[in-house]
Amino acid sequence: MTVQHVGCVGIVVLVASLWANGAFAASDREKLLTDPGVYGTFAAYSFNDEWGRKEGATRIALLTVLKGVVEQHREKIAIDMYLLRGLSDHADILFRAHAHEMRDIQKFLVDLQGSAFGKQLTVAGIMHGLTKKANYVPGFPDDMKADLKTASDPGAKPYAVVIPIRKSADWWALDQEPRAAMMKEHTEAALPYHKTVKRKLYHSTGLDDMDFITYFETSKLEDFHSLILALEKVKEYQYTRRFGHPIWLGTARGLDEIIEILAQ
Repeated sequence: MTVQHVGCVGIVVLVASLWANGAFAASDREKLLTDPGVYGTFAAYSFNDEWGRKEGATRIALLTVLKGVVEQHREKIAIDMYLLRGLSDHADILFRAHAHEMRDIQKFLVDLQGSAFGKQLTVAGIMHGLTKKANYVPGFPDDMKADLKTASDPGAKPYAVVIPIRKSADWWALDQEPRAAMMKEHTEAALPYHKTVKRKLYHSTGLDDMDFITYFETSKLEDFHSLILALEKVKEYQYTRRFGHPIWLGTARGLDEIIEILAQ
């Protein structure tokens, strides 16, 4: 076993230990991920050319800095990480952060980018949104509401997809009734994939240059592919002016796993 390998194993054990001791309370994290009125930010980064030339021990030291930044902010923020490298040409890693105050997310990102680890990164894109109560679901038929409450299939959903969306001015000019009717059709088209593709919606109007950020998790990318094809056929899609640009596709990873991969 090489010295570099020993160091990599050591840092992974350290990360796992620190994360377990005093980790962000599960109940607090669940509330941030499910409650309305929570800010969500997606921040994607690419590694600069210097990262690939650094030795293993240097990478481990820089990744220890990353760990420290995350530890410093995790009491106020729920932070998830994703590996985009190999699946996306837009970025290498993605952070998804949830907090009750946007300034807490800002402080995390400022500290991240100002750290020794952050100086190895180039910003690929940052998106902001806000979770809200469902606008149209209360008016849906009872059977559709029941279907929407059906739990997703058990098991890990390793793939994550992030798609920004912008609607046309004509969409916002519509009365509530026709918009609700089109969203009912939209929901009917999506229901066959409800158990295999989890979705979370963020409202971005006024916070960013799109209207929505759609976040998906799945273990079956073929179902996600079919879901998108189905949604492109409904009337509501005609009012879409931006879909993606970029689309981020990656795999959800724990912080310790991200560190182990990037240390190699």
